[in-house]
Amino acid sequence: MFVLFLLCIVFLVCLSKGEFYEHLIEPSVMCYKCRKYHLGMCYEAMRSCVLKYQQTCAVKNIYLLTPKGRSMYFYSILSCMTNCEDINFLSFDKRTELICCKNKNYCNLPEGV
Repeated sequence: MFVLFLLCIVFLVCLSKGEFYEHLIEPSVMCYKCRKYHLGMCYEAMRSCVLKYQQTCAVKNIYLLTPKGRSMYFYSILSCMTNCEDINFLSFDKRTELICCKNKNYCNLPEGV
């Protein structure tokens, strides 16, 4: 019975294509978490989150569009996000920029905005 149990465990680990092993040896990456971040200050309590499987640190920059079509920085949202992709969204009155990173701890702090 014990041999059968061990065989099932080995089978499951082999099916994961090494992702299980990578998840165990991969060091934890910490990210900032804040629902409204502006000019170096979080307007709520600044928190942290630890990346889970398939997550990255994310910063969502919100810009307001002026009548002349220029972007004016409004605020940022800092978080841990699953299946994050760098992308820009454009609507009639605002532009949203999503930037993802996981190369180092707290990499989702907005720079230059």
